[in-house]
Amino acid sequence: MTGNRNIFNRRTILKVALASGLAPLSRYGFSQTAWPKVKPIRIIVPFPPGNTIDTLARLVQNKVSEVLDQSVIIENVGGAYGRIGMTAIARANPDGYTLGAVQGGPMIVQPHTVKGLSYNTITDFAPVTVSAWNYNALGGSNNAPFKTLQQMVAWAKANPNKLTVGSTGEGGFSHLWFEDFSRQLGIAYTHIPYKGTASLATDLGAGEIMAAVDGISGFAPFVKGGNIRLLATTNGTPPAEWPGVPTLSEVIPGFVVNGWFGFVFPAKTPVDIVNRMNQAINTAIQSPGASEKLASYGLLGVVQSAEYFDSLIKKDHKRYGDLVKAIGIVPQ
Repeated sequence: MTGNRNIFNRRTILKVALASGLAPLSRYGFSQTAWPKVKPIRIIVPFPPGNTIDTLARLVQNKVSEVLDQSVIIENVGGAYGRIGMTAIARANPDGYTLGAVQGGPMIVQPHTVKGLSYNTITDFAPVTVSAWNYNALGGSNNAPFKTLQQMVAWAKANPNKLTVGSTGEGGFSHLWFEDFSRQLGIAYTHIPYKGTASLATDLGAGEIMAAVDGISGFAPFVKGGNIRLLATTNGTPPAEWPGVPTLSEVIPGFVVNGWFGFVFPAKTPVDIVNRMNQAINTAIQSPGASEKLASYGLLGVVQSAEYFDSLIKKDHKRYGDLVKAIGIVPQ
């Protein structure tokens, strides 16, 4: 009799809960409240620990946890230059409990340079927010026959294909923006691809190449040591640490390149969850000490809407897709 009464009571409580719009009781006996109370949120970082996007994810981790009152864990899913992790983000349940930390390489460039990607940048993700601009830079060798950006442009025009410019890879982000820059100026140069920033900056400092393009943080130690010079930065304004460095827009008005880092959910994540996460991450970026921490990695904090990030992704996806076709890079 007691057992039947208990069954009746549970059924009655369930009916009342459903009728009142409350979440049903779980089999564990507690109410499942709305996101994000059910379980911890994981941030998938598509690169190993120590990468710049990993640093950004860890910077916002604790503040987002505090704002949302839920644990946030980092899961590094590296491999294939970010593509394995990007696939994991795209295939995750769109319930708001898997967030992806992303950057332009696997989101914007690789869809045009790599065959058979298992994710689609435009349809498989719900943009949440862009959180940091990455300052890219043009570095010059102390042994080069030019000392300034304007001198480099003039020398390159007078000496077709003799300007040697290194980057961290054929068809990579830095290579593409310099290709765009040189095409607009009518410069013919020789591209030298490297496997990483360290070897690129080392050879630039040794005078093996005349110029190089990469994130400014990779050049910083060599610049401070006097081994190479900064000819220009790609953003609209120079970073606070290098206030006197020219921008590319001084040669081509309006020419701005912003490498970026941001966060996405899998596609079909509810809009209200996207917006709440946007607010939480933006709060983290604006928290005390965040700007200084980002600046130490050559980044500038950004606070924007999900709609802005969506339009940025689409614009850059088209920009670099068109450029890849113009250069004639064949997806491999």
